Amino acid sequence: MPLSAPNNTIAVFVDVQNVYYTCRSAFSANFDYNALWADLSQHGEVIAAYAYAIDRGDEKQRQFQHILRAIGFEVKLKPFIQRTDGSAKGDWDVGITIDMLASVSQADILVLVSGDGDFALLVDTLRHTHHKTVWVYGTAPLTAKALMDAADKFIAIEAPLLL
Repeated sequence: MPLSAPNNTIAVFVDVQNVYYTCRSAFSANFDYNALWADLSQHGEVIAAYAYAIDRGDEKQRQFQHILRAIGFEVKLKPFIQRTDGSAKGDWDVGITIDMLASVSQADILVLVSGDGDFALLVDTLRHTHHKTVWVYGTAPLTAKALMDAADKFIAIEAPLLL
């Protein structure tokens, strides 16, 4: 099936913290989730969409989560954990990996929105072991080269996908 056939089914997995910080760092801007949805919809039907975030419990964050749900994302939250040494813990790498592997039979195209190089092995496995088409959206200057190289298609987050 062609990479952009309009009858493709698409599942999207967004590493919210990664996208937030890389867009802020590279562009002093926010990621536009509506623009992402519109872009993906040109290539097929989005049948599943997940946004993985850390829950700090503040009102502004709750409003953002409501916006994501209104767009069509299922928001998955983990509590923010402050360690005794002052550092913080809260990533979704394992959860995203499990959900992407669980989705191999449901979608033609799996889309990862993250620049985290830890996902390169996952993307490579999805492509070569499970024969899935995998696209990665990331902030180019801050996305791991290994992740870009592992994907069937790398889409740089830039002006049309920024607020």
